[in-house]
Amino acid sequence: MVSPSFAPRDKVERLGAKLYLLWAGLSIGVALLATPAKFLAPSLTLSVALDVGQHTFRVYNGVELALLVVLLVLGAKSKWRKRWFLGVLVPGAIILVQTFWLISVLDLRVLAIQAGHSPPPSHLHAIYITAEVFKVLWLLFLGLGDLFRGPVKRPRRTEPAR
Repeated sequence: MVSPSFAPRDKVERLGAKLYLLWAGLSIGVALLATPAKFLAPSLTLSVALDVGQHTFRVYNGVELALLVVLLVLGAKSKWRKRWFLGVLVPGAIILVQTFWLISVLDLRVLAIQAGHSPPPSHLHAIYITAEVFKVLWLLFLGLGDLFRGPVKRPRRTEPAR
């Protein structure tokens, strides 16, 4: 008997695509829209805006780490582990660099500003924003690519010759 040439997308793959898109949406909403918008509010002092930003990014970072862990667990259950882990590598590396280096250094600058000091000019925010944009594009590529790819083509089983 010949099996169908197309099988529905694996449930793990579909869930992964949705999580990539959720993560991209979260990043767009928090890092690229809400954070810059708060600095446009005339009623917020710089110190308060920076304090809100610190707390926002702590929560946001925790959610991103949780999404990374969930995607890694799903990847272990995927039929296409190598492709899955290569896909998670870029956003995973970005979030880990942000977690263990960039956010800490930016927090020190915030503390200095709140203490009344003027730290020297820095490219750290530009680095963070560039990393966020790259991460969002990568996550959209993964999520939309998996959704639009359609069914996975599976090789046909051939019957032994009689």
